Amino acid sequence: MEYRAWEAELAYLRAEYRGDVPAAKDARELAKRLYARTAERRHEAFKRAMAAYDFDPSAEPLECPFLYNDQDELTFLLGLLTGMQAIVNDSNSGALAGVPRNIAPQAERAAQCVDNEKWGGLPNAIRALVWLLLPDTRPELSPDPWQVLENSAELSVDSGIRASFAVQVVAAETFGRSQVLEQAIAGFVQAEESFEVWSDYQLVDEVALKIIQFSSDRHWSANYGHRTPRTFFGKMSPERNTENVETMDLEGLL
Repeated sequence: MEYRAWEAELAYLRAEYRGDVPAAKDARELAKRLYARTAERRHEAFKRAMAAYDFDPSAEPLECPFLYNDQDELTFLLGLLTGMQAIVNDSNSGALAGVPRNIAPQAERAAQCVDNEKWGGLPNAIRALVWLLLPDTRPELSPDPWQVLENSAELSVDSGIRASFAVQVVAAETFGRSQVLEQAIAGFVQAEESFEVWSDYQLVDEVALKIIQFSSDRHWSANYGHRTPRTFFGKMSPERNTENVETMDLEGLL
């Protein structure tokens, strides 16, 4: 459902770029509806993930769930991330889904139940995103959220799951940090050279790749009227150099 919403948003950006107002309005409305459906589903997924581990994220004091193995830890962690995604999707829909915003501070607290380094900085990346969205949740003497996101992205390469890059990109887009966005997309792509995916959880890294790709396509569609050219993934402009010139692939024509 989210992928359909992405396609509608890209269509809106391309129509806006070429000045086609009716097409832009239609695509924008479609994107909002699809984001609302995505938000509803993700909110339900968040609630099911918490129920699966008999975990009450609003309990005082917080009691971490019993997580018996790696699969449990990752499922619980992705459940928290899904709750955060539900909030972002609902925001993109114009709040059509009515996802409760108190999910954010709940996710921030619960993320501390999972080892940060083991899971590539993702727990702290979730916390940093919440600190940016709700500054009152940020503990005293905690590091700068943007530095936490950068450190989490670096950890994600070492762990074999680059999901933290996706959280960094979402934060950069939400708060208009174009330089952070550029660095995050470039860093994700450059990591391919030395990156070894955690094979048991390859799907998580693949989803992160799709999020980064969409973010790049959104930038290119808004600024140049088309998706990211294949050989320019990791770059934010069509400036060419002699080492990176896109050429036609003739192999399939011979």
